[in-house]
Amino acid sequence: MIQTLNPIRYDRKNLSDETLIRLYTALVMPRMIEEKMLILLRQNKISKWFSGIGQEAISVGATLALNPNDYILPLHRNLGVFTSRNVELEKLFCQWQGKKYGFTKGRDRSFHFGTQDYKIIGMISHLGAMLGVADGISLASNLDKADDISLVFSGDGGASEGDFHEAINVAAVWDLPVIFVVENNGYGLSTPSSEQFRCKQFIDKAIGYGIEGVQVDGNNILEVYHGIREVAAKMRKDRKPVIFEAMTFRMRGHEEASGTKYVPKELFEQWELKDPVKNYEQWMKDQGILSDSQIADIREEIKARMNQALEFTFDQPEIEPDTEEELRDVYAPAHTQLTPPPVEAGTRSVRLIDAISEGLRQSMEQDPGLILMGQDIAEYGGVFKITDGFLQQFGKDRVRNTPLCESAIIGTGLGLAIRGRASMVEMQFADFVSCGYNQIVNNLSKSHYRWGQSVPVTVRMPTGAGVAAGPFHSQSNEAWFTKIPGLKVVYPSNPYDAKGLLATALKEPNPVIFFEHKALYRSIEGIVPEAYYQLPIGVATIPRIGEDISIITYGSGVHWALKIAEELKDQANIEVVDLRSLLPWDKETVFASVRKTGKCLILQEDTISFGIASEIASVISEELFTALDAPVMKVGSMDTPVPFTATLEKNFLPHRLLREKLEKLISY
Repeated sequence: MIQTLNPIRYDRKNLSDETLIRLYTALVMPRMIEEKMLILLRQNKISKWFSGIGQEAISVGATLALNPNDYILPLHRNLGVFTSRNVELEKLFCQWQGKKYGFTKGRDRSFHFGTQDYKIIGMISHLGAMLGVADGISLASNLDKADDISLVFSGDGGASEGDFHEAINVAAVWDLPVIFVVENNGYGLSTPSSEQFRCKQFIDKAIGYGIEGVQVDGNNILEVYHGIREVAAKMRKDRKPVIFEAMTFRMRGHEEASGTKYVPKELFEQWELKDPVKNYEQWMKDQGILSDSQIADIREEIKARMNQALEFTFDQPEIEPDTEEELRDVYAPAHTQLTPPPVEAGTRSVRLIDAISEGLRQSMEQDPGLILMGQDIAEYGGVFKITDGFLQQFGKDRVRNTPLCESAIIGTGLGLAIRGRASMVEMQFADFVSCGYNQIVNNLSKSHYRWGQSVPVTVRMPTGAGVAAGPFHSQSNEAWFTKIPGLKVVYPSNPYDAKGLLATALKEPNPVIFFEHKALYRSIEGIVPEAYYQLPIGVATIPRIGEDISIITYGSGVHWALKIAEELKDQANIEVVDLRSLLPWDKETVFASVRKTGKCLILQEDTISFGIASEIASVISEELFTALDAPVMKVGSMDTPVPFTATLEKNFLPHRLLREKLEKLISY
């Protein structure tokens, strides 16, 4: 049985006629644009449309209730956010049409973009991903002692995502000024709320997080406007998050192609009576605030402005691909001026773990805006003690213990980046990054290519086998990330490189996945300058010069290669190339080595199939075929999960196979 809905009752409170008219104009604008877009869709002049008809009061009321410097993170059905912030219609329409003048240069669609000019950070298709980003934006506001806040939208369907829980939990624990708006429209695509969740209302969830929950009639623009204003005013002082539930209904399909046959007809009839535009317009007329002629003038002005923007958009040429520009825009331009290693400064021999800790500490001293986040990194100093003592030196604002929520914290890193701050996120073990994988590969990595946002986020990854830690603490998962354009992947093998490359990563305007081999933390030492210095990302080194065979490797493989090269020195003069960076990798150094020796073997600790070795072997075979005196060979671990028992783990690793392959290559 379908429940009868309460009619809309407006309470202007102390709002002036001017404000009420401004709200009306802002409410009508997205409705008129949408109605035009639906016509163009039927005419096959646009390709896709996600309609917000029936929900406009939420976007418009919320946006106009905030200050211009408050960040808003909208979804597909929040056109009113953009129009209420006076986003240039020509640019907005070009975005939808895939024109170069749009916000993403034709690289993405709809509202999948951000714009710092209007303090709007659009969504990605993975629902819930932007909730953690709002946390980071508001964290930066707190750290800056500012009074701005952030507002992020979620649908009732998207609230089933783990990101929803993670982001709200972090905001609650850290007292972050975020308004989490849940547009409860009753459906997630075609699935009704009864099949999405069992709770009666979303504000009930606020109790579990220890925060406030507010519910409003989402079709009543004055109730939304007053509600957000009151919540925002309080939040600017107490800095505590709020779940703001707006009850509404979607009058069109999830997107136009999906239709609405799955929705009972009676629901449409009931919600039609609560149309936010028609009801508010009639109330304005009844109150004598607007006349029919004034309404006609407002609509005519909007229509003229809209048609002008559409004419501009349709006159824009189709994009002519520029391959160089496409490749260039994947990454933000990196800093070219690096701090070189000191020539005469003091040095001493330190362990890998100490070099990493020192590089991190000195980077914190270099950049007072740099924030560290991770599980147990503050008082405890991290499970490997890399940040031991950091809390005392830099304070709890900058060295932050996090809840167990990798996705929200990586998203927080992106939010900090949007506010101009660099961050480091420590994965307790590299294996755990799978819980935050979406944020890295779909949000961090694509932001600069899509809308020009630099992302100075470094994710530190304690990795690798050899410590009898089993299949969930020993994986070599670097190949998960080397396929992702927009990321940089660094994997040092020694203390000197680790300190210098980490310093560079923390200054890098692009996301860096920084691998550190756990088994090497305390087992190797090297000479490292005491002072701060940086090393270039994407440049390999040659720790052992040879003439007969090239071993191309990285991380623990470098030490295995050096050991076996020494053992086989009477049979062959083996050169070892340490890649140091896996994305990008140094083709020039690798190619020069292979051209010199004519034989090469690529060594990785990762399982043998579809890894770094496979890619480099393929490139060498294709581009250096005539320089080769033998087939390119590769060595890696067994194609099994990493076993726990020491004997099984030793059998898993490629030491035995490395010798066999090298001897075969020597005799070829």
